[in-house]
Amino acid sequence: MGNVHLFDWDEINFAESAREMLETDNYFQIQINYEPFWEKPPFFFWLQVLSMKFFGINEFAARFPNALIGIISLVTLYSIGKKLFNEKFGMIWALIYLASFLPHLYFKSGIIDPIFNFFIFLSVYYLARNLSENSINKGKNALLSGIFIGLAIITKGPVGLLLLILSFIVFLIVKKVKVKMRVKDILILAFSSFLVTFLWFGYETITNSPWFILEFIQYQIELFTVPVAGHEQPFYYHFLVVLLGCFPMSILALPMFKKLGEKIPLDFMLWMKILFWVVMILFTIVKTKIVHYSSMSYLPLSFMAAYFLYQLSEKDRKISKTVKSLFLIIGLIFSSLLIITPILFFQKETLKSLIKDDFAVASLSVEMGWQGWEFILGFIYLVAVIISFIYLNRGKITRFIYFISISTGTTLLLYSVFVVPKIEKFSQGPAIEFYQSIEKEDCYVTTIGFKSYAHLFYTKLKVNKETDGIYLLRLEYKNSLKSNENMNMDALKNKTIQWLLNGDIDKKTYFVTKTTHRKEMESYKGLVLLKTKGGFDFYYRTPKLTEK
Repeated sequence: MGNVHLFDWDEINFAESAREMLETDNYFQIQINYEPFWEKPPFFFWLQVLSMKFFGINEFAARFPNALIGIISLVTLYSIGKKLFNEKFGMIWALIYLASFLPHLYFKSGIIDPIFNFFIFLSVYYLARNLSENSINKGKNALLSGIFIGLAIITKGPVGLLLLILSFIVFLIVKKVKVKMRVKDILILAFSSFLVTFLWFGYETITNSPWFILEFIQYQIELFTVPVAGHEQPFYYHFLVVLLGCFPMSILALPMFKKLGEKIPLDFMLWMKILFWVVMILFTIVKTKIVHYSSMSYLPLSFMAAYFLYQLSEKDRKISKTVKSLFLIIGLIFSSLLIITPILFFQKETLKSLIKDDFAVASLSVEMGWQGWEFILGFIYLVAVIISFIYLNRGKITRFIYFISISTGTTLLLYSVFVVPKIEKFSQGPAIEFYQSIEKEDCYVTTIGFKSYAHLFYTKLKVNKETDGIYLLRLEYKNSLKSNENMNMDALKNKTIQWLLNGDIDKKTYFVTKTTHRKEMESYKGLVLLKTKGGFDFYYRTPKLTEK
């Protein structure tokens, strides 16, 4: 997990917020660049802070909470599967989740969604237990459902509660309101979730007035109604992401979308189908479309895939040609990509001829350390897919499950060790290496022409609020606002950059931009081109040059 730099934007964004918590001892108002960041609640950052206290401020610490929750998730799926059916089902469920691409990779990342999804899933599970006729301790299940949805809310926001409520409403409609929840249990669920969320919403409102919370809520509304720049995608975007990214469980779950009529404990199949469709439809409607927004669908999808495999192993059911064909086709596509990617990077001139983007072509000049054998990992996976297909085709389900899960997990592990770090050098390596080289300098650093958080985290940026000109500029801007105006972060950012480019700076300032923006940078006086590497230009400006 610490073998490759954090990736812009989200991984570095979240790690930087955690780092600034440590720097400022402000654990309730999230910050980026020491300014309010009201896009996310703090729970995930608290976990990263604890990790950083143990492991230091680095990539491993930023990703460790998700690795830990990944282990807990597999154990949880096994445990719930065992309660619903038996140990065999629990093992199948855990293994098929482990074997699928995006779920597996997310637990090696430093993003919020794996923990957020885990809490929502547990809340739905305990709500299902509460509503089940056979469920004992209804009050306890309502309490646990409320606690977990409360944790989801302070992890990523009220959308967690929205998913639970919508799933519950759809469940009642499908069951024709024959299932009832006691008023006592509703109150327990609501009060327990309120108490958990009060850890942040309540404390922040009482301590610092409600403005930060109001800005947070406003941002959540904007995500649903306005496409964030660069994140507007076609309506079928999430369906395509889930179908391809969740291979192989996405293919194996397809037969479960038909009504088969089997009686499932807790009506759990119905709950999982409802949760899946609520997530997919809701985030298809939402204007902002980011790949991990639909990641909540992975858990219900894994249950459906596990149940299909369990049925095949227990009963003499036939596998449709469609399922077998899709498994083989998508498996071959992934294998081919794993084979071709290292070969293309190794053959730089061939890759350059295929790329139209000038920045990407310039980035290929970086020495990435390819040795020429890395394609073998993809070839091994190709063999594994073919063998797995043979087992599936012959109905040897147990062998299929173990073989595909172990081979996929091993392939992704080896790829993350031997291939991903080399690709990362191509995409962002030169910029991050530069930031690390000036970590001990007392200077300003900013990017021009592209959005990034890397310069904040990898220079371990510190701000002296009493003497730094950049902070005094921010303070002046805040003081210029009328009492009924909110701070416009984009306007503040533009003022800051213009001051760094043209103003009377008090520290040496570095500017990182792409080579494609060189003409624009040459129009500013006093900038000195320090070096060019991998598609990036590195400039600096000093107070002395400003005086001249």
